[in-house]
Amino acid sequence: MGVTLPKPQPDFSRLLTVLRRAGEPDRVPLIELGISDAAFTEIFGPPPGSEGDSYLAWRTEGHHGLGYDFVSCGPDVSFTHKSRIADDTASDGQRGWMEEAAGPITSWEEFERYPWPEVTDASFQSLEITARHLPEGMKIIAGLPCGPMENLTFLMGFETFSYALLDQPDLVAAIAGRVDGILCQLADVTASLDSVGAQWLPDDMGFKGGPLAAPETLRRYVFPTQKRICEIAHRHGKPILLHSCGRLDVVMDELIDDVGIDSKHSFEDVIMPVWEAKRKWGGRIALLGGVDMDVLARGSEEQVRAYTRRCIEECAPGGGWALGSGNTIPNYVPVRNYLAMLDEGRQRGRYA
Repeated sequence: MGVTLPKPQPDFSRLLTVLRRAGEPDRVPLIELGISDAAFTEIFGPPPGSEGDSYLAWRTEGHHGLGYDFVSCGPDVSFTHKSRIADDTASDGQRGWMEEAAGPITSWEEFERYPWPEVTDASFQSLEITARHLPEGMKIIAGLPCGPMENLTFLMGFETFSYALLDQPDLVAAIAGRVDGILCQLADVTASLDSVGAQWLPDDMGFKGGPLAAPETLRRYVFPTQKRICEIAHRHGKPILLHSCGRLDVVMDELIDDVGIDSKHSFEDVIMPVWEAKRKWGGRIALLGGVDMDVLARGSEEQVRAYTRRCIEECAPGGGWALGSGNTIPNYVPVRNYLAMLDEGRQRGRYA
């Protein structure tokens, strides 16, 4: 794309000020759960490789060049899931999604045969390499390989999981227990690293109408693990950024007061605009992102700018908010719109 961007001095403390609701930093910081390689490629040119040192350096420099105070990275370990693949209509590649009917574990026999990952199998090389490339003032926000709700439904398939809540609750509990042990160990290792400034907890729990499972189900199988992850992060002095799509009004008090999240990420206007969430929960947690994905993906550049200005005007006062999309920057968001959002943040997101 060949754009020229300012390179502000990164300062992770401004994001910490937001996450800890400790007042207003010098400017509104930027936040994203993920930014596609397609966006970085259009802005900065293609990466020098698809993985390894040069690729991670490219990603880190991209975050720096766009004005972020962090880069997201995580341990290289994952649970084996079943997925479906189709052509990606936004590119020449393909797009995958999780099998909803039946995952790799639908019975006790499959539970016993399943190749459970161990922390000793995990590679932390991506974190180590990224740390070496961090400009002064930047930190890593370490991501886990999905949270307990996502891993439960991915491992069983959402349909199988739903039936098993009644037919095989002992199997659901056993899977939740194994997931808990693995995620908590990974959280402990990543949160202990000096290069890590905070922890992502990515765990989609809802849809437009409400939680994907009844609150009592979340309390039994999901919230205990989330709470332990929060406690681990806090023990290391690191805040937790919960990313969860969907309407979670009915359990937000529990997520804040019992689970112990420090911030909430992922907002869409058809559920609750981020400025309404700021008014409702901004005195208790930080709110992150919220520029609606439909506006980013289908709006004009001026519509994106106007929407971003409203977010800044309504959410920035008092601190406790970072600017970003309502979810991520995928390959179908026009880069001109993404850059317009960032530009409005640079122009209008200053407190002094």
